[in-house]
Amino acid sequence: MKRVQLAAIGWAAAGAMVVLLACELELRWWMMPLPASGRLAAVAYLAISNALVIRGLQRRRSERFGPANMVTSMRSALVGVITGLVVASFTDPIPVALLVGLVAPALALDAVDGWVARRTGSTSELGARFDMEVDAFLLLVLSVYAAPALGGWVIAIGALRYAFIAAGWALPWMRATLPYRYWRKVVTAFAGIALAVAASGLLPRIDALLVAAALALLLESFARDTVWLVRRRLAPRPVLATGRQYGHGQSGDG
Repeated sequence: MKRVQLAAIGWAAAGAMVVLLACELELRWWMMPLPASGRLAAVAYLAISNALVIRGLQRRRSERFGPANMVTSMRSALVGVITGLVVASFTDPIPVALLVGLVAPALALDAVDGWVARRTGSTSELGARFDMEVDAFLLLVLSVYAAPALGGWVIAIGALRYAFIAAGWALPWMRATLPYRYWRKVVTAFAGIALAVAASGLLPRIDALLVAAALALLLESFARDTVWLVRRRLAPRPVLATGRQYGHGQSGDG
């Protein structure tokens, strides 16, 4: 196994162990051990996410596991613990302050890994995908937690990304690489903040409006990407001298 793969395992595992240990101590301070279901969910998330990162490194041998990915790994470890708490909440009461206290740095670090990547010149396709999938899963977990209080419609926030992936499985042309839009990061960040506010229960009359606005913004963002993909699909393709057409591949430059 290459050194970069070992680094991926080491940093992700170390981050997970530190965060899990800190949260276990915090839970004991709250006099509430994390139920077995929560532990299992946290470990399952970390095992699957780390395996996917390693697979990505194996497929992109030219990329290295840089410092930005290390930050994302720490954020992913936080998401793993958040997942465990949310799953535990199905059967046991959990300290909401602890949940929100973990969500806040997970959201804040979303801006840090991108900054680190630009400062260190370590931006990569794998890093962008890793960051995006951690964001998506955090939104899914938070939307599931907020759904009992606000209604099942909230789960649409977390489900949109996975519905988009499922559409790509059925329609290969929807898997084309989309052009970069900073607005996606803004919408994702707003959705995370809105769901964190809803989870806290501090603004019972406003949180539903914030979450509804987040869902509307996400629908607009996904709709814009879908329209771009449809236009790319229907755009006339250059014709070679032989009369045969050729496509754009997966570049997504449009």
